[in-house]
Amino acid sequence: MKIFNGVMAFVFLVFALLQFNDPDPYLWIPVYGYTALVCILNAKGKYDGFANYGLIIFCLIYGIKLIISPNGVFSWLTEHEAENLVQTMKATKPWIENTREFGGLLIIAITASINIFKNKKAGIL
Repeated sequence: MKIFNGVMAFVFLVFALLQFNDPDPYLWIPVYGYTALVCILNAKGKYDGFANYGLIIFCLIYGIKLIISPNGVFSWLTEHEAENLVQTMKATKPWIENTREFGGLLIIAITASINIFKNKKAGIL
């Protein structure tokens, strides 16, 4: 788990740095930075169940908002026929940014879930 968390901490730090040109860096730099910090702590053996569960709860709440918002993931799937997400972000296509953000939340939630599962197997809540 040390290697997994070390790699994920690096990935989330890179994600945080890439947010400087994002429309809402004030949200995503702290989110990715906090996730990187949790991964660093997990890698050092300082597992904190509250921090990992907190990440999942945040991802669930914000993810639901991104799914159901008028320009969210559901809109991207149904109204915009799952348009290519790797194109340039334009203010005229907010459903692309919202779907990308949902993908980031999914990566965070999966990482926190893996840490919770592995630490429960070890008997640590």
